[in-house]
Amino acid sequence: MSLAEDNRWLENFLKWVVANKGLVESTKEAYGRDLRSFCAWLHSGGGRLTTVTEDQIASYVVHIRDSGYQLSTIARTVVAIRQFFSFLVYEQEVLAEDPSAEIAVPTVPDGSPKALTIDQIQSLLESPVGDEPVTYRDRAILEVLYGCGLRVGELVGLQIDDVDLDGQLLRVFGKGRRERIVPLGSPAADSLSHPMSGAGRNAVLNLRGAASRGAESAVFLSVGGPKRGTQLSRMGAWRVVRHHGDKVGLGDELTPHVLRHSCATHMLINGADIRYVQELLGHVSIRNTQRYTAVREDELREIYLQAHPRAEARLPGR
Repeated sequence: MSLAEDNRWLENFLKWVVANKGLVESTKEAYGRDLRSFCAWLHSGGGRLTTVTEDQIASYVVHIRDSGYQLSTIARTVVAIRQFFSFLVYEQEVLAEDPSAEIAVPTVPDGSPKALTIDQIQSLLESPVGDEPVTYRDRAILEVLYGCGLRVGELVGLQIDDVDLDGQLLRVFGKGRRERIVPLGSPAADSLSHPMSGAGRNAVLNLRGAASRGAESAVFLSVGGPKRGTQLSRMGAWRVVRHHGDKVGLGDELTPHVLRHSCATHMLINGADIRYVQELLGHVSIRNTQRYTAVREDELREIYLQAHPRAEARLPGR
């Protein structure tokens, strides 16, 4: 196979994995980058997909490790390579055997973020001040990320028709385009009323310099620069969170996922059933939700003292 032929198989794989495995667009793009780099490296050394060996794949893993790739990126690359060769063997029958079958996926340490405290959340939510379009939008972004526990991709993908302000519900499309309904608390609903109003949207869309009108149905819009009036990007939402985190002294570790993690942790601390939190977050497996239960000993003790019927009898000195 030439490099062009290998890339055609790669594109066929990406289409197949989206259709059959429910891969989200961002992961598909990451797999595409990983596999194109692998194919280019393979061909640069005279290799081909049809003749690749386990040793060559292992050498590539060492190559990207020595190039300084993060462990999470290496793990994703190995997963992409293994799925690609499985596709070539079992779906397309291009290869008789899978040369990647024994390549181990590196174990990535649990990097679950630490939840913010209630006081930190309060300071963050109070950070956007003023009556400019960007202020209303930023306030809504922070309220919805924390109040509803959304992923950043779910947030920026929200459309006007997905929001029921009267019923205080959101329709959210998560990984694999799985649809779920998420309750919208009063603070989050109130924060959305201006960005979704005619006046609020016109303040962004109708000003001179606004970009194409192709994003009128998106809830969150860019409000400055050449992309003004277009759907806010994932990176744009990250910048909003980071900007307000810096304002209140939360530093570089604040991300949209920290707000999602804080939402889940605070609900569990306050007695929510883990199955409800699983549904809210859109987790297919309860094991994913259980990662959010790593709360501090003092928090566990406080919950125990408040909630357990036998707690009072066990208090020291009683």
